[in-house]
This record gives sequence, structure tokens and C-alpha cells, in this order.
Amino acid sequence: MRTITKKPEVLAPAGTLEKLKTAIHYGADAVYIGGDAYGLRSRAGNFSFDEMREGVAFAKERHAKVYVAANMVTHEGDADGAGEFFRTLRDIGIHAVIVSDPALIEICATESPGLPIHLSTQASATNYETLEFWREEGLERVVLAREVGMEEVQAIREKTSVEIEAFIHGAMCISYSGRCVLSNHMSQRDANRGGCSQSCRWKYDLFDMPYAGEHRSLVGGETEEPFSMSAVDMSMIHHIPELVENGIDSLKIEGRMKSIHYVSTVSNVYRQAIDTYCADPDNYVFNQEWEDELWKVAQRELSTGFYYGVPTEDEQLFGKRRKIPVYGFIGQVLSYDEETQIATIQQRNNFGVGDEVEFYGPGFTHFTQTVDVLWNEDEEVIDRAPNAMMIVKTKVAAPVKPFDMMRKKK
Repeated sequence: MRTITKKPEVLAPAGTLEKLKTAIHYGADAVYIGGDAYGLRSRAGNFSFDEMREGVAFAKERHAKVYVAANMVTHEGDADGAGEFFRTLRDIGIHAVIVSDPALIEICATESPGLPIHLSTQASATNYETLEFWREEGLERVVLAREVGMEEVQAIREKTSVEIEAFIHGAMCISYSGRCVLSNHMSQRDANRGGCSQSCRWKYDLFDMPYAGEHRSLVGGETEEPFSMSAVDMSMIHHIPELVENGIDSLKIEGRMKSIHYVSTVSNVYRQAIDTYCADPDNYVFNQEWEDELWKVAQRELSTGFYYGVPTEDEQLFGKRRKIPVYGFIGQVLSYDEETQIATIQQRNNFGVGDEVEFYGPGFTHFTQTVDVLWNEDEEVIDRAPNAMMIVKTKVAAPVKPFDMMRKKK
């Protein structure tokens, strides 16, 4: 008989305050966000201190936690003001900071005592001795490098008591633990200081250039990508038992720059899978609907990354790709009238009468229907909702709640 000693935390990305609230509403135990400085996502919707206060209050009311990523590699002068930044996070009530640079770790530990520190995946922790080193330095948790395999996770867990966090879903980086200089060379944007232009995701070709200014492809007319440095995404939805049994404390979803459609869907799926397994591990059965749901927000093909061996060419994006069903996020439910069965919806993308749409919500509830009537804010009958963020009403086939989402297949 299997015994679950600890249910792991579902840790979701939150690039904005809206995404933070969405992630928690859809089952995340914790979220990680970025501040206005010291992070690696300068183009994400990073949080002001006032937004952090609102996010922390929202999370605490729902027994969830908020972590702040401050995982940049600091050059001379980059750490100026870090002590005040960390003290402010502590006073706001942030539950922990995620850091990779020893300078920032030292500043946080000495100038903001009481603020827990988690080691970022950027620090490439791949063995238990490293985890023990950081535990002795006072860190509560280590985010493993994404290159760590499942057998290594088991060995690490057996030899250290420090909390372990590991990525289980989302984009993979082609460089070791995300430490890359491609962006620096190709677009003068420092990936390790928050400016990554994702050069590895660009399309590449092989050219013959016999004369100045002439570019002639040696591949010739190929529509697929013949060359790539781009990795497929990770998904560990089939391996929840191994993740839980090997003692990982926090299961991390990548994607601070992803939409609320992505955040809600992925958080919802992993919440269901983990709760189902932990409730009755001996009789756990994988639900194919979980994987089907993840494909609705997938941008690339999926693999298990490094967990079960070193990725091969099959885990790279080149040549003919598998066709991925594309769903568009079209609206969010604001309210529902039980008597009339009419939902008030904030439009996010164009939809109208005759479209087949899917509603889904927390707890893995969802249903499909055809839109047969639509009203605008003035109660006027309309055929379509073409304007961004407009408020519309429609009759729904089943009860819905605020925060429920609408999508349709493209």
C-alpha cells in the first residue's frame, strides 16, 4: 500500500495580477511573479509593490503563497538597491524570493532577515551536495536544474532534507539551465539580465553565399524548418506518481509570459491529477482528458525533457511538426443569472452566433455549446462580439461562475 507523506505544491506562473488571481482560482497552491528589478523576464508584466500587496492579500485569503523571482546574473552596479528591494518584499508579505546570484543571496540574507530564499534553476543544482551546501547557507528550497533525471531526483531526495522544487510543464531552454549568450550576440539583449530575445526559436537555414549580398538556400524551397536549436516543451502529466513518490515538494509550471487561458488550463489539469493520485494512490488511473486539455493550450510538441534520458533529435523542433489543435481564448465569465440562465461575459477575442464554444472552470468542469443568441451591454441583439474587452450576454447550456473561461477551436 502506497502512503503519501506530503502532497506537493502546485506552483504556477503569474506575469500579471490578473494571471495571479486566475492561477490561484484554478488550483495553484502558490505563484511566482517578477518585480520591477532583478528578474529574468523584463518583458513580462512585472509587478509594482502595490500590485504585490494586492496579490499577497488575495493569495493569503485563499491559503496560497506568492514568490518573487529575482534570479538575474548581476554585473557591476546591477545589485544597487537590492537590500531595500528585498526588505520591501519582506514587509509586503512575500513568502520567498527565488535567487541564483550569490551576491543577491548574500544581500537578501544580511539585509532582509526573515525573508526565505529559494535557489533558482539558473544556479544549475544537479546533485545533493549542492543542495546541502545551500541548505547550510540558510536557503529553504532549491529549484533543480531542468537537466536532472528522475533517478537523480530520487537519490537527491534520499540524501538531503532541503525542499525540492522541479519544473514539470512548459518551455525548455536549449542552453544549460537557461544560461545563454545567443541573445547577447544576435540582438544585443542580455538573456541573463532579463532581455532574452529567444534566438534559439528563430528559423535557421544553410546558405551558399558565393558573391557579396547573394543568399541562396542550399536546402531549396523547404517549407518546414531544416535546422533548429529550439526544444519542444515539457509535460509530466503522465508521471505524477513518480514525481510525488520521489518527494518533490513543489511542482513548477513554466510561463510567466503566457496568457490566462494557458495559466488556468494547466493549473487546473495538474491540480486534478495530483489530487486524484494523492487521494487514492493504489487505485490511481490516468485520465486521458487531462492530456487532451493540455493540448488545447500547447504551442509546441511535448516531451518529458531530461527526466528519462537525454533528449534526442525527436525532442527538437525541426522538420515536419505534429499538428496541434489550436484553441482561441474568447471570453471570461463575469456573472451568471440562474433564473434566466444568461451569462455576462467579457470578450477577449472575436466570436458570435453560430460558433461552437467551450466553457470551462475550476475543478475540471467543462461543456460545449453553440452560441444561438448574443446581446450587447445595452441589451441589443447582436450577431458578433468583435470589439476587445466588450461586455456581452448569452444564454448558456449549464451553470457557470465568475472566472470561468470561454474558448473555441480555430
